[in-house]
Amino acid sequence: MEKKNDKPKKEQRRRFIKGAFGIGGIMLGSPMLSFMSAPAAGAGRKQKEKLGIALVGLGNYSTNQLAPALQETKNCYLAGIVTGTPSKIDDWTKKYDIPQKNVYNYENFDEIANNDDIDIVYVVLPNAIHPEFVIRAAKAKKNVICEKPMATNVEDAQKMLDACNENGVRLAIGYRLHFEPFNKRVMEFGQQQVFGKVKSITANNSSDMTSNKPNIWRLDKELAGGGPLMDLGIYAVQGAVYTMGKPPVAVTAAYGEVTKPLYFHDVEQSIHWELEFEDGVKAQSNSSYAEEQNELSAEAENGWWKLSPAYAYEGKKGETSEGKMDYPNIYEQVKQMDSQAASFRKNEKSIVPGEMGVRDMKILMAIYESADAGGKRVEIQY
Repeated sequence: MEKKNDKPKKEQRRRFIKGAFGIGGIMLGSPMLSFMSAPAAGAGRKQKEKLGIALVGLGNYSTNQLAPALQETKNCYLAGIVTGTPSKIDDWTKKYDIPQKNVYNYENFDEIANNDDIDIVYVVLPNAIHPEFVIRAAKAKKNVICEKPMATNVEDAQKMLDACNENGVRLAIGYRLHFEPFNKRVMEFGQQQVFGKVKSITANNSSDMTSNKPNIWRLDKELAGGGPLMDLGIYAVQGAVYTMGKPPVAVTAAYGEVTKPLYFHDVEQSIHWELEFEDGVKAQSNSSYAEEQNELSAEAENGWWKLSPAYAYEGKKGETSEGKMDYPNIYEQVKQMDSQAASFRKNEKSIVPGEMGVRDMKILMAIYESADAGGKRVEIQY
């Protein structure tokens, strides 16, 4: 695998704006996209029944998961949008009754500071673009939710967290599985030693991306920061960590064989790793963009458990050595955003705070470091 791309962030942003969303020759500063925002009339944030969320980036996840979820949330609602694609604006404003003053583009985004309708900015952009907009949102004095992974390197992740702290706003990461019953129960199994001490963990998350066109942004290292590890593998890392309730101390990793070079000439096709915890427990994981896997399981002293699928939006199933896990499949993004909005309103740290995102970036980078070094054991520094 090639070393991390060091091109300037401006070049990354230019490619994202002009390429990933097909804006072509339309200038972001043009009148077509310049919607000025004015302070909303009425009461301040503390008197609101619901906090207003602005979605930054209107791709698949915002369109098919977050925006519909915000129609069911109790503590927050879809107040605004930020997009670089003019053709999407009419559909979104009509469908969700969003006033024009709450519509922004990537150039006039900073004006969101003057808009009292918007309390939370949810950054749903390619990974390399997260730092810019989290930092700009923080400077605009808006609380922030950032999709995972937090960034493409540890340094940017720390800058994002620092910016939020310096500006007195809260930062949460979009780790939805911390809010749903199957994975919450797995946390209890491991951390409360329901079946005794954990002996080993298996956490795999893969999805075949080769049915898509090979030019999607997730296969572009400059935008994604890497391949399946940065998209799907982070769920497996998270699963192992929240099973144990503590971070790993070391990792060994290796890249898998590239069998489809048309797709995987820039990012890894697959990657395997073993996380080592301080008490000797090891978690075996695999993540690939060329196969299907979705599992989180563990062996303990007095039993076992398994979720499969473990990370999907719906259809989760689980069983233990004592029988099936009987929990409802919920609309996870509703629970996630309601909980995060509640913590923001109280000015409390989210259960998935920016610090967790920084920690996970350190783990991801250690996995790549080990794989780049041919499987060398790498101790993880926090």
